[in-house]
Amino acid sequence: MSTAAVQNARKQAEALDIEDSIAFVRDEFNIPTKAQIASSRLADSHPAALQASEDDAKCIYLCGNSLGVQPKRTVTRLNQYLTTWATQGVQGHFKPLEESPLPTWLDADAKAAELIAPVVGANVSEVAVMQTLTANIHLLMSAFYRPDINGRHKIILENKAFPSDHFAVETQIRHHGLSTEKSMVLIESSSKDNIISTEEVLSVISAHADTTALLLLPGIQYYTGQLLDIPAITAFAHKHGIFVIWDLAHAVGNVPLYLHDWGVDAAAWCSYKYLNGGPGCIGGLFVHTNNSVVTKEITDEKPEEGYNNRLAGWWGNDKKTRFVMANKFHPVAGAAGFQLSNPSILDITSLSASLEIFQEAGGMEALRSKSLKLTNFLEATLGQMKEEDRAHFRIITPSKSEERGAQLSLMLSDGLLDTVMKELEARGVIVDERKPNVIRVAPAPLYNTFKDCVLFVEAFSAALEVAKQHAL
Repeated sequence: MSTAAVQNARKQAEALDIEDSIAFVRDEFNIPTKAQIASSRLADSHPAALQASEDDAKCIYLCGNSLGVQPKRTVTRLNQYLTTWATQGVQGHFKPLEESPLPTWLDADAKAAELIAPVVGANVSEVAVMQTLTANIHLLMSAFYRPDINGRHKIILENKAFPSDHFAVETQIRHHGLSTEKSMVLIESSSKDNIISTEEVLSVISAHADTTALLLLPGIQYYTGQLLDIPAITAFAHKHGIFVIWDLAHAVGNVPLYLHDWGVDAAAWCSYKYLNGGPGCIGGLFVHTNNSVVTKEITDEKPEEGYNNRLAGWWGNDKKTRFVMANKFHPVAGAAGFQLSNPSILDITSLSASLEIFQEAGGMEALRSKSLKLTNFLEATLGQMKEEDRAHFRIITPSKSEERGAQLSLMLSDGLLDTVMKELEARGVIVDERKPNVIRVAPAPLYNTFKDCVLFVEAFSAALEVAKQHAL
């Protein structure tokens, strides 16, 4: 960028950061310093030692699409959980403690469901905090994918799906004794950047409507950052009698979702990206009320006929009978009836600490409002780079704000990626890469600033200069 362009961008960023009505939540997070990310030694774990002083330059962390940074209150909540365990032992399951902000362990999953429901636009009974993303996709497919080789047996997914989704579909099909050649349909994009138009999705659905049992798609495509039209695709699939599951790994906590109102059948997500739950933290699951009813009591004749069959475990049992220890499964109505074992309280406590901040920030509408401004500003600032630098990358994420989340994916010219990533890290910038040529840049509205966007573009410009020299 030219000196004038840099100065102008910095002034714009400063004004936008002053206007930011939710800027206060940035202080709720431990954003690593440049010194910390450069260090190869384990830092002092005392909370006070993790707090960066005013003199410690924080890194430019634009990687919330891969792993969100740690909320400061996570340590507080986890210590409260550990204290409960240390002082109460097994009583922590049932015994409420005065002055504790934590629920009993028996009710921890229910409290987490209350916190996540508004993030995904669901009734509390429609969500469960449980398992991990791919495990939940398998659980949903085991319940709702009932192939008939002479009728509906196909599963439709994108041809560039995240590998775990692809593997889940492949193995589910084989589990039912079917072949992927006949029962797996891949949506091919006509775009060189693998942007899948809604029309392409609907066209594939129409072509296979009579033989398709299930549709599995991402809310936001992990590689390109494209936000799919969830309500339109869901409605069209339903018109053709197809059950729809959405993988919301990159959408949850990123864009507003209205899963109940959109009539989404089911969905699953992880919690370590925009939800800031921590590496490999517990996942989540949505099952629409229409698909999770329980019409019979456990005392009725053949109570198993009163609910949709699923792979079951004792934590899915109605709480009234869960600890009776009778070998008679009778699920609680709603998504909670799909739970298997008692969830990790460590995980739920960590996730809930972050979800408290979502509430304090004003919910997903407030976050999306800032996110739109952040990503648009990042895109505009990238557009102010020197022409000779812009010739070495292009943005493959859709340019329309309504067709993307926070992330911009930058496709670099061949041979530049490794050097660019090394140079960015040396300048205290954290983004992620997807081989062979893409870097993903995701300003998260909870903790990123407009200044972060400018500093990234400055560092990216310098990194490109070095990479071009190395490529000569």
